[in-house]
Amino acid sequence: MGAYILRRLLLMIPTLIGIMAINFIIIQFAPGGPVEQVIAQLQGNDVSATARISGGGGDMMQMDSGSGDGSSKYRGAQGLDPEFIKELEAQFGFDKPPLERFATMLWDYARFDFGESYFRDISVIDLIKEKLPVSISLGLWMTLISYMISIPLGIRKAVKDGSTFDVWTSGIIVVGYAIPGFLFAVLLIVLFAGGSFFDWFPLRGLTSEGWADMSWPEKIIDYFWHLILPLTAMALSAFATTTLLTKNSFLDEIRKQYVQTARAKGLTERQVLYGHVFRNAMLIVVAGFPGAFISAFFAGSLLIETIFSLDGLGLLGFESIINRDYAVVFATLYIFSLLGLLVNLISDLTYTWIDPRIDFESREV
Repeated sequence: MGAYILRRLLLMIPTLIGIMAINFIIIQFAPGGPVEQVIAQLQGNDVSATARISGGGGDMMQMDSGSGDGSSKYRGAQGLDPEFIKELEAQFGFDKPPLERFATMLWDYARFDFGESYFRDISVIDLIKEKLPVSISLGLWMTLISYMISIPLGIRKAVKDGSTFDVWTSGIIVVGYAIPGFLFAVLLIVLFAGGSFFDWFPLRGLTSEGWADMSWPEKIIDYFWHLILPLTAMALSAFATTTLLTKNSFLDEIRKQYVQTARAKGLTERQVLYGHVFRNAMLIVVAGFPGAFISAFFAGSLLIETIFSLDGLGLLGFESIINRDYAVVFATLYIFSLLGLLVNLISDLTYTWIDPRIDFESREV
């Protein structure tokens, strides 16, 4: 197993380089960029943004209609001092060839040095840490709620396969899966967050004002009070796949010969299900838990975060792309890709832990 883990870890290196290279190349051909963003802010007289980019030096911004030669490669740069454009390029590192910039980025990321945000006075890693509580809250609780609903429901559906209960729950699951989470979120706001009917739940953040002065029981209640609507909106379709996977896994195991043998020995249905069937049937479901958590952690929460004014990683990534804050874009891409690769390895190791008969050591990666 040690050799298998080592091979997988070594394989992550070219995989990460490939992911970063593809996205780096795409960015080179994408319209706009941080330099263009600053130029657009200049044209809109956004002096504060320019001062922040230039380190607070007011003499860096020079508007001289006579100095522009009209040959600038940046849209809207006509009329700006060419020296100012060069200083902007140096500020963002665009005064170097693309290959050198890419190599420097990989070397820095290998040492977990992600630099600073282009447009915020904060390091990228501190910015990500600042947004983590929201994403962890949504991802962790969403995964736990999904499994707590899906596994018992899937087992029940397998036992009652073909019954009225199975048919009706399948219909409800399919309908819930088909409803977009963001649309259901808007409905929840209208109904329960002061939209048109009741004003029972808050709409902004994970905590209320004065949260630091609350007692621990009050803090816990306030925290979950803010999470009820976002988690409900996300949970509507989250448990459908796991429920059906659990049901099908149990159905496959229930029909095997060892189950018939266990019943013939006089074991109760509960002893058969949870003493013999459960471990084999839950192999796929339990082993997929790390991947499910990462999926709920990093994916699908952008609209929910926006609707409920939750400042998490999803919203950070979207805003960074819109603002062309490439330092944040590439850093989050690198971190998420690395976590995804590690979680895939953990999922494989979980298979071997649940079922020792599985041996990845004898297989090629």
